[in-house]
Amino acid sequence: MPAEKTIINCELHGKSDTAAICGHLMKNHGLPLGFIENSSDPEDLQGWCYACEHMYLQENDKTEKFGKFCDYAIVCTKCYREIKAHHDTSA
Repeated sequence: MPAEKTIINCELHGKSDTAAICGHLMKNHGLPLGFIENSSDPEDLQGWCYACEHMYLQENDKTEKFGKFCDYAIVCTKCYREIKAHHDTSA
């Protein structure tokens, strides 16, 4: 995940700050997988699905095993918000 603010040129939304999501959320456009926002900093957008949250809790940290399971993807902030809206089941 990016340590500092970086810019991405998104094919859909143009230039934007980056955000990080798990690969499961990135690849799944069907049924919602749940959404866990894993940073309390509103400028540091990071999220993963319920399966990644379960793996994180089993590993007790962002271990190498967790990283491989999570398969982070970097997206623009607008894509992040759209993906979050699709997968967030808390509403």
